[in-house]
Amino acid sequence: MSKTEKNLKEAFAGESQANQKYNAFAKKAEREGFPNIARLFRTAAVAERIHAEGHLNSMDGIGATVDNLKAAVAGETYEFTEMYPPMLEDAIEENHKAKRMFGYAIKAEAVHAKLYKLALAVAEQGKDLENVEFYLCPVCGNIEFGKPAENCSICGALAEKFIKL
Repeated sequence: MSKTEKNLKEAFAGESQANQKYNAFAKKAEREGFPNIARLFRTAAVAERIHAEGHLNSMDGIGATVDNLKAAVAGETYEFTEMYPPMLEDAIEENHKAKRMFGYAIKAEAVHAKLYKLALAVAEQGKDLENVEFYLCPVCGNIEFGKPAENCSICGALAEKFIKL
């Protein structure tokens, strides 16, 4: 791997993290009564996303949709099978509050992989998903195709808390 390729990976990771961090900072600023500071954080978050996407593009990390779906399946599968389980074990051992979100993430990433596999199956036939409504649990990140059940199957959040996307 060349120095530039290594630098692109590092820059992509840093910009992606900054995007998420600034969005979280914006939510906090808004809750504390600083709407304009929240807007500044959100604007900077978009700028960081632009940088991250540019770096990903420079790494040829964006392919055809079928290839992107395969990459998404692989990434989500890695997360729920290899990445998060030892993290959860460590958090449980240390009785750290992260154990809650690590546990949610293992289950939600498995759902994400399953949904990407469904999308991949239709995309490989040259088709798109049909008439699907997506609902996102704002607590654990679970995704439902169609209206969610009364409670989230992962964290128990009420269906009315889900966000329709």
